[in-house]
Amino acid sequence: MKDKTLLGGVIVMGVGAVLIGVVWVLFLQPSRTPTAPLTAIPLALEGNSAQFTIFEIQSASSEVTFEIAEVLRGLPTTAVGSSRQVAGQIAVNFDSPNESQIGPILINARTLATENEFRDNAIHGFILDTEAHEFITFSPTQIIGLPEQFVTEELVSIVVEGELTIRNITQPVVFEGTVTANGRTQLSGTATSQIDRNAFQLEIPQAPGVANVSEQVSLTIQFFAKSTE
Repeated sequence: MKDKTLLGGVIVMGVGAVLIGVVWVLFLQPSRTPTAPLTAIPLALEGNSAQFTIFEIQSASSEVTFEIAEVLRGLPTTAVGSSRQVAGQIAVNFDSPNESQIGPILINARTLATENEFRDNAIHGFILDTEAHEFITFSPTQIIGLPEQFVTEELVSIVVEGELTIRNITQPVVFEGTVTANGRTQLSGTATSQIDRNAFQLEIPQAPGVANVSEQVSLTIQFFAKSTE
């Protein structure tokens, strides 16, 4: 009888150790830090480069935000996370705006943060696996809605089609938003896309008090860019 009790205790202790290990891996690991300062990938221009003005996104004045609905401790909640670690270049042809181009947009996933440390560690350690996949990349392929000419301070509605890569999985996505030119020295804008997390195999780990996590994630890029000239 004592042997059975001892064996049962050992099994319970073993299971407890495993559960503690799982919780540590998914929720208690410290957030990862960037391996290096984030820099834009130089835009490979199509056409005469002299016709374009190159703008570079300013991380300090830009932000990437994600929102996802969930039920937290029985209450409907929207989890919001963000990062200012976003980089990219935009080439504008002011004489022929429809020839303008957007280079790859990089987001350092290791810097995404919400108001909840446990959620953040789950995002970095399990959902996005930022140790192995540091960057999220959006590679635009088409810009729709550019005007015949830019007017200073005028809000222009655009649609940007492209490919989003998360955890080495690439899917086509569409961002809808606006852009404003302040002369030929500054650009600002915002764009939002609804993505299906299942398409990127973004699984949500089981966590006490968390349920009904939405399959749709809203991803927004709010940017401010300056001319490099």
